[in-house]
Amino acid sequence: MRLFDTHCHFDFSVFAAEFSAHHQAALQQGVERFVIPAIGPENWSRLASLSDYSGVYYALGFHPYFLRSESAASLNLLIDLLDKRSPRCVAVGETGLDWAIEVDKNLQQQMFLKQIELAQAYQLPLILHSRKSDSQIIKLLKQARFTQGGVWHGFSGSEQQAKAFIDAGFKIGVGGVITYSRANKTRRAVAALPASSLVLETDAPDMPMHGLQGQPNHSKYLPRVLHELATLRNSPPELLAEQLWHNSHQLFALDDNN
Repeated sequence: MRLFDTHCHFDFSVFAAEFSAHHQAALQQGVERFVIPAIGPENWSRLASLSDYSGVYYALGFHPYFLRSESAASLNLLIDLLDKRSPRCVAVGETGLDWAIEVDKNLQQQMFLKQIELAQAYQLPLILHSRKSDSQIIKLLKQARFTQGGVWHGFSGSEQQAKAFIDAGFKIGVGGVITYSRANKTRRAVAALPASSLVLETDAPDMPMHGLQGQPNHSKYLPRVLHELATLRNSPPELLAEQLWHNSHQLFALDDNN
């Protein structure tokens, strides 16, 4: 089975000392492709360097959690990097809105709207971070007439919430949340949603899976998400894996045969 981790922070310090070994450990578990989303200017160059590794792609953008008052001054640098982007840069993000943090909401919305505009201009999908803000995100996407799609990363909502994003052209990022039996709402949602709307992710080193709490999450654990999803959907893992592989490549406009 070929698996695609559509959201992992493989650039974070926990992986830095032995990145090659971490990358190889994931490959050995059938995880052949990865997208590493940006958090801000501080990791943009690191992402480009990691894309030299087999199957590693990346996104460029501003994560709402890491926004500062001076972040807007880096927008021209982002535009310059998108102008010169490598084929390994496949999305804008991680961007979005997070109403559970203290970062100014006006700043979050200003930077999110600018990234929607850039994704539309460069015909790239968005990697969305949404916490307690999904209705506002949908509203802003509609107002901007955004047509490039993307993925709602770290989904932990209901079927109804997911369908609003699917209707807007987005995939739903399914991760370790579904390995917890208490996540009934989300488990029911991913069991009912169209298979064509789903992709897998780990959010490594965050969002540890059930039984691995207290340890850094890792792309090598992605098969656990697949098997849990297959159980919830009463689907053969091999067939589901092929569908998810295709979905992931469609999302990022990649050739799924190579």
